[in-house]
Amino acid sequence: MISVHRPPCDAGVIGGTAHCDAAKALSPGRKRLVLVATVLGSSLAFIDGSVVNVALPAIQGALHADTVQMQWIVNAYLLMLGALVLIGGAAGDRYGRRRIFLVGITVFTGASMVCALAHDVETLMGARALQGLGAALLVPGSLAILGSTFAADERGAAVGAWAGFAALTTAAGPVLGGWLVDTISWRAIFLINLPLAAITVWLTLIAVPESRDAAAQRIDWRGALLVAAGLGAASFGLTDASQRGLDDPRVIAAIVIGVALLGGFLWQERHGKSPMMPLDLYASGDFSGTNLLTLLLYFALGGVFFFLPFELIRLHGYSATAAGAALLPFSLIMGTLSGAAGKLADRFGPRLSLTLGPLLASAGFVAMALAGPGRSYWTGLGPAILVVAVGMTVAVAPLTSTVMGAVPAGREGLASGINNAVARVAGLLAVAIMSLVFARVFITHGDNASMAVSQEVLTHALSGADPLATTSREAFHAAFQAVMLAAAACAALGGIAAGLMIKGRRKRL
Repeated sequence: MISVHRPPCDAGVIGGTAHCDAAKALSPGRKRLVLVATVLGSSLAFIDGSVVNVALPAIQGALHADTVQMQWIVNAYLLMLGALVLIGGAAGDRYGRRRIFLVGITVFTGASMVCALAHDVETLMGARALQGLGAALLVPGSLAILGSTFAADERGAAVGAWAGFAALTTAAGPVLGGWLVDTISWRAIFLINLPLAAITVWLTLIAVPESRDAAAQRIDWRGALLVAAGLGAASFGLTDASQRGLDDPRVIAAIVIGVALLGGFLWQERHGKSPMMPLDLYASGDFSGTNLLTLLLYFALGGVFFFLPFELIRLHGYSATAAGAALLPFSLIMGTLSGAAGKLADRFGPRLSLTLGPLLASAGFVAMALAGPGRSYWTGLGPAILVVAVGMTVAVAPLTSTVMGAVPAGREGLASGINNAVARVAGLLAVAIMSLVFARVFITHGDNASMAVSQEVLTHALSGADPLATTSREAFHAAFQAVMLAAAACAALGGIAAGLMIKGRRKRL
């Protein structure tokens, strides 16, 4: 899902001249440098988003993190990114896209250094939150810079190159991250950001012109604060429930506060003068249906990809490098077949793709649940990952175009940005809720009567300290199966919702 800001010729200002004239005035060589700068900058967020899960077992063992802290290593990043990505795009339009892009890179790089040097899990979680803030500024900023630099007849190729490199970095990320964990240290996955950031900053300063939208509205800071606080409180409660149970007073209080704050966010978006997420967009069945599908499908995917590396490393005996390589077919299929999937959606209409894709992904998740530790990759998890990859490719390709086609002209970038934020929030909720499912099933299948002892056994099972006892292995795989089946149910519900709600028409050929 890509959100591209496309300002009209009289809206974007670059050095005091109209956007379109300025875009044409830049030499082809300088435009290529702009493209390289935006690709490298956004790759910081893409690489970190795909490598951390592979490194989690090593991080947990090194910092002695419990299950809740391990979840927050991922969730702190997703929380800030999902809650603030729309604000990041709006800030670039208002204050200058190059300026906000550079601020995002600086914040992200500084936080990466802190992550690499962290000697306790609390420091790592805080630095991950700062990484999410930086990513929320630089990811929309990279696309907005492309939109303001390239003229309309050049923009498609530029965004295509950006998206292609994004697919390559996402594919290479787990393999590279696993190799760094095995050969150097988990800290190296954060240190690799430093040289990339230095090159990006240099290219940005010498090649990227400043641009902003003269008609940009004021930023919805109140809405951003409410959604970030609401998601944070709800996620804290759901994450804490994996240790304390859903009936614990602290858990209940956190969830209630989170829901109340999110209700306040919806009120703000309904009555605010410049909402970050205008609720009138949801009057469209296509817009509502596609975002519901996005929430359910990316919820399923987020939960699966959080726990799959643990299954591969702890039960199947994979190294971190091998675990990363096991996920490579997923990214490669999505990167190479997305174009064909988009043409399929154009030929038969998006509803078929948005219904069939999630159902295929659901079947793949069921196959993952059935792939026991005794089976080889090629007869167990490998084919299942391929089915999930095909299903996700069929569904994801028409997602953005359907969202953008469901809103009035001039609001396409906002619609796509909202859809992107929904996907990030889905991943945040998935880690919290699926971890609760995993913990409940693991404890139920364990042989420990005490909740506290069961939690210690679960933490040990997720870390890479020692081989698992037979009972723990059985409980671990049962918990993994429960997560896969829950993911399958969510993906199937998403496909059904898409079939019922989305009425997008196919293009005439």
